[in-house]
Amino acid sequence: MKTISALAAIALALLVYVFLQRPITYPPGVLIESDPKQTALEVGEPVAHGEYKLKPLARFSLDARILHRKIYRFDRESGLVPVDLALGWGPMSDQSVLDKLKISQSMRFYWYEYQLPPPIPREEIISHSTNVHVIPANNDTASFCKSVRQGELVHLEGELVEATGPAIGTWRSSLSRTDTGNGACELMLVESGSRINPSELRHLKLVKR
Repeated sequence: MKTISALAAIALALLVYVFLQRPITYPPGVLIESDPKQTALEVGEPVAHGEYKLKPLARFSLDARILHRKIYRFDRESGLVPVDLALGWGPMSDQSVLDKLKISQSMRFYWYEYQLPPPIPREEIISHSTNVHVIPANNDTASFCKSVRQGELVHLEGELVEATGPAIGTWRSSLSRTDTGNGACELMLVESGSRINPSELRHLKLVKR
């Protein structure tokens, strides 16, 4: 009897976890209207970050919708980058667009699939979304980035960097939003992150959770 009760408790806990992690959906319409902000930095000496060295390339901040989140634990980059966030803004924050895309992450890439024709031109998908390799500046930032839920609206602040260190060699962030393929992701030292309350978006009248 105790075994059955324990299994039932585990099953219930699993169901609650899945329920709480389900994607958040919204009515159609652009949620994040602003583009990411990037400011070039003067090239300086690399800064130690644990056993790695980080060379700042640009200040970077953005408001975005979480399109997907992937936690990595066992690949060679996970010691520096424990989580990747696929992020969207502009048309890539619009529920009516995302409903027609299948989004996933694997092997440090962000993938999207669609049935022809695409919901928006492919160039707009590329220029209004990205895959951010998150280097947490501290434990709080690490916990935040690992906990965000698909569909949540977030604000991130930090620096785009070039990293060197054990197992990774040299890993340099993209500085463009219009590139694609290998090397097109942002490698970001995330100094702070916060959730954006949808009720603060004046054009959004209803939120479905």
